[in-house]
Amino acid sequence: MKPRDVQVSPIALYTLVLRSRTWDRLKFEIEYGLQKGTTANSYLIQDEKVVLLDPPGESFTSIFLNALKERIDPKTIDYVILGHVNPNRGVTLKALLEIAPQITFICSNLGSISLSKILEEIPLKIQVVKGEEIIEIGKDHQLEFIPTPNPRFPDELCTFDRKTQVLYTDKLFGAHFCGDQVLDEGWKIYNEDRRYYFDCLLAPYAKQVTTALEKLSDKPAKIYATGHGPLVRYGLAELTLSYQEWLNTQKSQEFSVALIYASAYGNTATLAQAIARGITKAGVAVESINAESADPDEIKTVVQKADGFIFGSPTLAGHAPTQIQTALGITLANADKNKLAGVFGSFGWSGEAIDYLESKLKDGGYRLGFEPIRAKFKPTDATLKTCEEAGTDFAQTIKKMQKARKPKASVSESQSARTEQALGRIVGSLCVVTTHQGELGGAMLASWVSQATFNPPGLTIAVAKERAIESLLYSGNTFVLNILEEGKHLGLMKHFLKPFSPGEERFGDLAVEIAENGSPILKDALAYVECRVDSRMECGDHWVVYAIAQKGKVQRDGLTAVHHRKSGSHY
Repeated sequence: MKPRDVQVSPIALYTLVLRSRTWDRLKFEIEYGLQKGTTANSYLIQDEKVVLLDPPGESFTSIFLNALKERIDPKTIDYVILGHVNPNRGVTLKALLEIAPQITFICSNLGSISLSKILEEIPLKIQVVKGEEIIEIGKDHQLEFIPTPNPRFPDELCTFDRKTQVLYTDKLFGAHFCGDQVLDEGWKIYNEDRRYYFDCLLAPYAKQVTTALEKLSDKPAKIYATGHGPLVRYGLAELTLSYQEWLNTQKSQEFSVALIYASAYGNTATLAQAIARGITKAGVAVESINAESADPDEIKTVVQKADGFIFGSPTLAGHAPTQIQTALGITLANADKNKLAGVFGSFGWSGEAIDYLESKLKDGGYRLGFEPIRAKFKPTDATLKTCEEAGTDFAQTIKKMQKARKPKASVSESQSARTEQALGRIVGSLCVVTTHQGELGGAMLASWVSQATFNPPGLTIAVAKERAIESLLYSGNTFVLNILEEGKHLGLMKHFLKPFSPGEERFGDLAVEIAENGSPILKDALAYVECRVDSRMECGDHWVVYAIAQKGKVQRDGLTAVHHRKSGSHY
């Protein structure tokens, strides 16, 4: 395990970034799934006034404060600006106040409420930002505040320095990637990490993030000072354009799900985030609603428009929070009974809120799209994977339900149909991809497999975006490609074609052994190849995964099983 440290670097006039770094994975948030470490970026501006932006969470409290004290006397800090407030960050703020009680916090109104609860025993000086406001901190820095809330971070606040043209973006434009680069030289190498971060953290809030970008569009920023990962300078225009394209993709989906939740300690919100990730993977939009801050009319409009809805709640003193009960009442009064529903939640000692939601929805005549998900205390990686798979299944069920209600189009010998028939004549070997990463495992039947390179020996696999295994096949991850044998493939083929429940173990009684890379080898396969993912390319409704073959073995003589199709429009 590498030691954690703080990297300090100038980024503008009298402006430093203090990057609290870890190469280890910070667990229990789905956007950390790439396991490439992270940086928690804080910023120090020294002018006539001294300003500190976004101190890190408790994972870095001690090393951060030591690094800060090496640069300045904390008693000279005038303002601490908070892009968002959470209990994790509160640990550092409490420690900072012990050595610098003179500090005035600047945050949004919801941020001030959260801050007062987290530090309830400490007298606080808080300056609340109610709109787009400006403060002068010296002749070289003029700070403008832009509220950019979304359901996950309803208190989010961006800050633009009009003099240095640095835009402090908090959760926007970030990535969980730890390295020595402060800025994004060679920015294309971060594309996968930034896209993954967006898909996990921001895609469910496409409407609100679009509004945020519109607010920021007239700020002539030269640098995006992000909350995590390398700062954005060289790829700024390209990343902004990519965000707009990704947001448009989310907003243009044919179907949508309303995801309504409240979260006392952040655990239910983490579950919601994982479920939303699964839904968006399947090509269905998510309308996330934080019941603690949503307007009743907003809830009514969203549930009427959505094709399905999912409720998430913590259990507080044996009950669901009042806001959830209110949102549920609005939903029961306004959502059609033919809409699919779902329930999830976290709890400490009991889970009555989950039972309450389940019973109310069933009594109301709604069909549940998955078994209620229950997480005690902080969710594990396995729980988050179950949530993601449940979200994907929920989205796929909605698409099937809605398409079943539409009249079937007549089949004609059009050019399109002839093209599909011709494309279907391309054959592929029948294989099973297996992988195991930490406490997570996965498997899928694959036939769109091809050798791609001689040197290095490499291959490609096309993986549908909604496949559960997709999130385990990012760059650097490993897997085994099990090649099936003609005439002896039907048993394995049927096993991996059956639908698995969210979180269900994939291998059952199959004969397996573990490869050197930790993934299962199917003993009944004709051959296997141990692989490491090198890169991925997004191609319509699939990802094409390019992997390097590291080791392989033919287990018996025989011919490879081949998949013959009649149409190029489905498997």
